[in-house]
Amino acid sequence: MLRLSTKSQYGVRAMFEIANGYLSGPVTIKEIAEKQSVSIPYLEQILNTLRKAGIIQSVKGPGGGYVLSKEPVHISIGAILRELDGPVAITSCLDPKEGCMRIDGCVTHLLWKSLGQKIEAFLDNMTLQDLIEGQPLAGVSRVSRKKKGERKESLIKLSL
Repeated sequence: MLRLSTKSQYGVRAMFEIANGYLSGPVTIKEIAEKQSVSIPYLEQILNTLRKAGIIQSVKGPGGGYVLSKEPVHISIGAILRELDGPVAITSCLDPKEGCMRIDGCVTHLLWKSLGQKIEAFLDNMTLQDLIEGQPLAGVSRVSRKKKGERKESLIKLSL
């Protein structure tokens, strides 16, 4: 079974909170921790990794917190996951750290490689803006921007 690490799951949830506050200013780690039920020490590790990667920036002082380095529409879920966990490798033979001894004679290598590429493409096309708008479904074409009330309803559903 393919599973994302808790680091990646919490990282995307934290990034959602930061993206959701994009227009209103920095989001504190305490706010993220409370809204997403994640411990502050674990969030600090995750956000530090994303800050070093240039995906977010920290703002110091009163009213400080975390902000996105780009608009939510320009930050893909794939970019976040790669920074936190590395490339998508759905089997050990596709993991660059492990490699595969049977690559030339393996009947399933191309299957797993193709599936991994499709997953990466999906994640690279899904942005934080899509999460804010409640659009994280495969095969859903990008819809024009929702009205403010519809967007708020989507956000409520996402946060449950």
